[in-house]
Amino acid sequence: MFVDEIEFTVRGGKGGSGCVSFLREKFAMRGGPNGGDGGDGGDLVILPTTHCNTLFHLTGRTLFAAPNGEQGYAKKCGGKNAEDLAIEVPEGTIVYDAERGNVLKDLAKANESFIVARGGLGGRGNSHFATATHRSPRESEPGQDGEVRRVRLSLKLIADVGLLGLPNAGKSTLLSKLTRARPKIADYPFTTLEPMLGIAQGMGDSTFVIADIPGLIAGAHLGKGLGDKFLKHVERTRLLLHLVDCGDLALQTPAEARTIIRAELEGYSQELAKRPQLIVATKVEDEVSAARAAELEQQSGESVIRISSATGNGLRDLIIAVSQFLLVARATPNRD
Repeated sequence: MFVDEIEFTVRGGKGGSGCVSFLREKFAMRGGPNGGDGGDGGDLVILPTTHCNTLFHLTGRTLFAAPNGEQGYAKKCGGKNAEDLAIEVPEGTIVYDAERGNVLKDLAKANESFIVARGGLGGRGNSHFATATHRSPRESEPGQDGEVRRVRLSLKLIADVGLLGLPNAGKSTLLSKLTRARPKIADYPFTTLEPMLGIAQGMGDSTFVIADIPGLIAGAHLGKGLGDKFLKHVERTRLLLHLVDCGDLALQTPAEARTIIRAELEGYSQELAKRPQLIVATKVEDEVSAARAAELEQQSGESVIRISSATGNGLRDLIIAVSQFLLVARATPNRD
């Protein structure tokens, strides 16, 4: 199951208490205090990784708590510091403070860990409290509590290319042809109910990651259909492929389909609407669909790449166009 939003409480480990102890040895009848310090509590760490691509493995729990530090021992032996607790999340996860709503960390790169709740320090043993006038202290410090906070994790998939289009525009079929991903494909709307990723072979030895999101409809930014909640998964992409159905069974004309998607992008984010795009006419398999693709190119004033995922026509041209764009874009690898 694909989960891209989750909220829970995190707590750092509590520090161990200091020890109250006095030296008791055969030839040291009046030995002084020798209580050791408590160990520090463990930190709670969020670690982005490529091992997972969803937050589903974190569901079902409301609290993640790091281990506590050990208490101190006699003979000035310190308690053991607790190990950190690492929570693995997909790279591209954003950590929010659930109560304030501010961003704590954007984990856009794998293996760059973030301490979201620090463990408490261990308390001092009674050996620290001895003075010239107070030689037998019987006090020690308790360990400090670890940090506690409510966090919300929001996943934004990291991909090079994002697929946009109305339901049944051919996004899932294209993804299956260019990658080894196996999305659900059928001749009815909303066969894609969750985002999917696939790795496509580019020019030479290069590869690029494609993200397919559920189809948009008019009014998606107002919550119609599946809404626009999945658009965040193409916010980090360098290039958007706008797939327009030019087949004879399309419910809208290519120009109308293009207008609907542009309006939904602008309603969701002006910044995303300005992202570089390539218009891809899909299902171009006969003279009628070829004429519709030519009409779309004329009305949009932009070059249109014509493809047919069923026959494979135009897929090579599409891969070349995407690879050439990414070759330049990767020279400046900043992602929003």
